[in-house]
Amino acid sequence: MFNILVTDDEQIVIDSLSFIINKNFAEEAKVFTALSGTEAIEIVMKENIDIMFMDINMPGLSGLETVSVITKLKPNIVFVILSAFDRFQYAQEAINLGAYKYITKPVNRNVVIETIRGAMQLVQEKQGKLSADRELHKKLDMVSPMIENDFIYACIYNNDKSVDLSSYLDYFNLSENPWVFCCFEFPNINSDNQYSTYLKIHELLNTEHRCLVSSFMMNRIAVFFPFFSENPDFAEIQVQIKKIYTNLSYNISAGIRAGVSSVFSDKNQLQASYSQALSALNKSTANGGIVFSDEMNLSEKPDEISGDVSTGEFKKQIIKKLTAGDSSGVKSFLELYTTELISQQLASDKIKNKFFELIVTANNSTRELNKSFTSSTFDNAFAILSSENDIKLLKEFVQKFLMECAQAVTSIKKAEENPIIKKVCTYVDENLSQDISLETAADFAGVSSFYLSKLFKEEKGETFINFISDKRLEKSRLLLESTELSIKEITSEVGYNDQNYFSRIFKAKYGLSPKEYRKVK
Repeated sequence: MFNILVTDDEQIVIDSLSFIINKNFAEEAKVFTALSGTEAIEIVMKENIDIMFMDINMPGLSGLETVSVITKLKPNIVFVILSAFDRFQYAQEAINLGAYKYITKPVNRNVVIETIRGAMQLVQEKQGKLSADRELHKKLDMVSPMIENDFIYACIYNNDKSVDLSSYLDYFNLSENPWVFCCFEFPNINSDNQYSTYLKIHELLNTEHRCLVSSFMMNRIAVFFPFFSENPDFAEIQVQIKKIYTNLSYNISAGIRAGVSSVFSDKNQLQASYSQALSALNKSTANGGIVFSDEMNLSEKPDEISGDVSTGEFKKQIIKKLTAGDSSGVKSFLELYTTELISQQLASDKIKNKFFELIVTANNSTRELNKSFTSSTFDNAFAILSSENDIKLLKEFVQKFLMECAQAVTSIKKAEENPIIKKVCTYVDENLSQDISLETAADFAGVSSFYLSKLFKEEKGETFINFISDKRLEKSRLLLESTELSIKEITSEVGYNDQNYFSRIFKAKYGLSPKEYRKVK
């Protein structure tokens, strides 16, 4: 069964093409329709479209602009361009965008039938190639981790230089890249969870950066971390490695110890770079932290070297959620921030200082958005933090103040909001489980879709489609935290038909799959 999407701003054209397709390909095709480019994009994001008829001249996004966007999202869709004008430049641009055919209106029945048959054949050819590619990647996905592991073991134990390490780097096409070695030590690793944890670590690391990962050696793994510039900047290296460390701490376990070597480019120094990373790891504090070999100073305390890698990231997320007026997001990241502070086994005074810094930052960020914001909670913060030693009560005090800030931000945002946008936002909130398009929202607000699209971009700083997507993902996050609904039920509840697609975009936004996010919460 082929899914065919017909997009045109004239209903008569949609009806004509739908009639031809249903009459001649009733058993082979399912027809979807859209009256605008934005609606077409929404359908493509939800349905597995194979063939698409696209009109060039439409209000809002033009046909060619829409094709350009969709091609980036779904490159295997076969496009057929429709136009009332037989103009060379339109046809040329359509072909440059990868369109299969360019048809002028009014459409000829026989031309449409012939075009659809050719497009179906092209889809099948593409799918055949994709299947072959998937099979090849599947095999490589099984083999490559074993070769990665062999390479790293050879780096560690190749004392007699009997193994040609350069052949491994040639296999991974990394023979010309400088690198650092990283060693990570994970708490609470045992034979029961070792393999599943390794798979998760491998996926997380390679999501951030292409690297080679060993299997567990007791509770440690080694990572070959290549760079794709000839002279990588050490400060940038630190940022990348710290981001990965934070990601591992957030998704795997707090209290990870890590050591990072200097940058090497001589393949004869592979073993030396691993040894340097291991030495750096052994200088890290027993409670976790990351040590860079280039910064290693034996007179310096390891926890001072490791700094606030994880807590800094959580603090940044708290402020980001606060300035968006997202109270529930603030609460979630404050919980993670507090947990991370406790896991570092910091002295009570240090934790109080961290909380006070967060309160001051939150107050300043709120006042930038709401000039009239004042708070007696903030005025008394220093005195209360000084006198209280119960971490739970301190966290509750901080949360109380952050909620005041979030409410102040929300109130100022609502006061500034255009009444049309406010009306549409309410409509979206109440209908997230339904199929919401720019056109239905514009009808509800009593304006044209073109005007609403323009107004939305000006007021919200993002497209209507992105706004809907963010709203749906935020609601799904709250449902994962507060309900026992299955992932499938939540997918439907927030307006998606494809659970796999929902999981992908959720992970892209929050860094965790829905299942992983629920487990963390």
